[in-house]
Amino acid sequence: MKKQFLIFGFVVFFLATASISAQNYTTHAVKEGETLQSISQQYRVTPYTILQSNKEIKTASDIKPNTILIIPLNGSVVQQKTEIQEAEKVEKVEPMGFTRHRVRKRETLFGLAQRYDITEDQLKKHNSQLYAEPLKKGMILQIPIYPELTEEEERALDFETYTVQPKETRWSIANKYNITVDSLLGLNPELDKTSDYLAIGQELQLPRPKGDSLEQEIDLFTSFTVPAKQTLYSLGVEYGIPSDSIIRLNPEIMEQGGLKEGMVLRLPKKRDTSGEVNTDNFIFYEVKPKQNLFRLTQNLNLSREELFALNPELENGLKAGMVLKLPKTKESDLEVKNALIIDKINLLDSISITNKPKLVFMLPFRLDRINLNDRKKTESQLKTRRDLKLSLGFYSGAMVALDSIRKMGISVDVATYDTQLSQAKVKEILFRENLLGVNAVIGPVASSALDEVAVQAATKGIPVISPTAADSQLSHCNVFYSKPKDGILRKKMLDYLAKIHTDQNVVIIADSTHHVAHDSILSKFPAAQIAKVIDNKSLHLDEFLIMLSEEKENWVFLETDQANMVSSVSSILNSANTEEIPVRMFTTNYNTAFEHDAVSSTHLSNLRFAYPSFYREVGSDAFTRAYRAKYRGLAPDRYAVRGFDVTFDVLLKLAHKNNLFETSKIVGLTEYTGNSFNYYNEYASGFYNRAAYLMEYDSLQIKEIQLDDL
Repeated sequence: MKKQFLIFGFVVFFLATASISAQNYTTHAVKEGETLQSISQQYRVTPYTILQSNKEIKTASDIKPNTILIIPLNGSVVQQKTEIQEAEKVEKVEPMGFTRHRVRKRETLFGLAQRYDITEDQLKKHNSQLYAEPLKKGMILQIPIYPELTEEEERALDFETYTVQPKETRWSIANKYNITVDSLLGLNPELDKTSDYLAIGQELQLPRPKGDSLEQEIDLFTSFTVPAKQTLYSLGVEYGIPSDSIIRLNPEIMEQGGLKEGMVLRLPKKRDTSGEVNTDNFIFYEVKPKQNLFRLTQNLNLSREELFALNPELENGLKAGMVLKLPKTKESDLEVKNALIIDKINLLDSISITNKPKLVFMLPFRLDRINLNDRKKTESQLKTRRDLKLSLGFYSGAMVALDSIRKMGISVDVATYDTQLSQAKVKEILFRENLLGVNAVIGPVASSALDEVAVQAATKGIPVISPTAADSQLSHCNVFYSKPKDGILRKKMLDYLAKIHTDQNVVIIADSTHHVAHDSILSKFPAAQIAKVIDNKSLHLDEFLIMLSEEKENWVFLETDQANMVSSVSSILNSANTEEIPVRMFTTNYNTAFEHDAVSSTHLSNLRFAYPSFYREVGSDAFTRAYRAKYRGLAPDRYAVRGFDVTFDVLLKLAHKNNLFETSKIVGLTEYTGNSFNYYNEYASGFYNRAAYLMEYDSLQIKEIQLDDL
């Protein structure tokens, strides 16, 4: 019996050790009171090894009860050196593809790795079940296929994992590592190319900092004498480099069986972490080829001393691709987009005739409703139907833009579809036509149709330009909204008025549908008086007139979309406006009510009525002359102007770089006949135009407000 027990025990011990040898990892559920140090001692591995095997655990303080940890079981000091060497072989490039393998009897991880010329770590990375269970017959594995690397490329793949901190941007991180943003994108191909978004806690692959390689110059290093109780992990945290890098720089650590008190180590100089590098404190500029310091300081309106104080690496010389920090206070003087300073690009001088854009128009021409044989009815429809007027006017201006770009030597492939203001028709067009190879879609107008096109275009990486919409209820990362949001226009107006406000008496008239405008104005002018609106239509005249000051200029904000209310209020204000009681009228939400026939232009002019707008009145410029020549003397309306401006902007950007997403990153404000465009990217929500004008009535004309006009 005793002999049988001993044999049974030997069998159990053999099976257990066999299991451990086949399974190099186990799991551990953290119990109350356990720490990273106590767990590492329990399994005889280093704390650093546990952290490296559990990427979601950043520090020892993240070890909480019930956390499930993966524990490597081959963690002794001697074995740890092998682990470090193996970790250095882990892929730093993405596989070209994968092949499948069904595990056969007696196959091992080592044998598979040898057979497919990969490491065991690479095999495990793409078959995560191997971290928790041994290789078994019948398992279906993904085998990564890698491109062959030259010796030089392998040396270049010396990276570290960087965790994105709050408020950091791609440019601030590139600045930390002295690389270009393009290099950062190249090292991290999973990053979205159409967005500048980074998530807090997101991990990036970046080149190890200076001093983390044995070949670096001696002045990048410092000597460090190991004190009592110092560990590799705490030393790595203090100097901001992985523990395996410390060992590579100081191989005597392994030779002497670990870190010893009194050792003199060679370590990289600590990075200067004073001041958090984020968009609250800094803006950034990427140095271009052939730039020199003198020209750079002139362009950035910054002294040489200021530039060097923020960027001490300039002492080693200015190099193309450097990302420089600049003070946030300079933002108002420069063209800044997503915290990066944009070099002003003259698109007219930067086109390439080798680019041949393919453009699609999808607009509601309603040809199904028009009978061209009935001239009288057709003329009536063109005058009364807004959708027809918008589409035909927009398209007529777009045709002039196409003529203009062709004269510049750019060949454009154009396809045009009538959406008939029907979502079903849009679906039919998308089902019938192949959008593959299209560089941009302009339209549709209706929001539901726009959503339909945007979703399908996104699968092919095609940008969609909305002619009239400022936003959508859905999130489309590929839509360019050419009309600014109401909030952008309102902010433009209020910021400017707040800047020039001295002691003017502010009065707010807002109906119940414009409470957002009401609250926004009140936040800028807390002392403003609120006029009582009766039934969203009229004012209590006596109560309102008492609010007007006889000692100060009166600024009256009118927020409504009721034409009769605009007519009534502007008439009242015009009567009250005298030399003794000067009155000006403003709105932050200009709409068709202010253009109604019932509203007197004379009253608006007398009140020097001012408003924000996404378009401005046009004069006799090159486009107007070209339009008149093309359409037999006919003057362009605002829809034609918009059609030209939107289309010409898209065509010029595609002629500069045949990818609208990429061009939008490097091109800031563009301005044409009556519209301006300055797109900013909101992650996963699209590209929004924030360019706007301030307009005012003056001497029966509508003029653009210049900075010193008010």
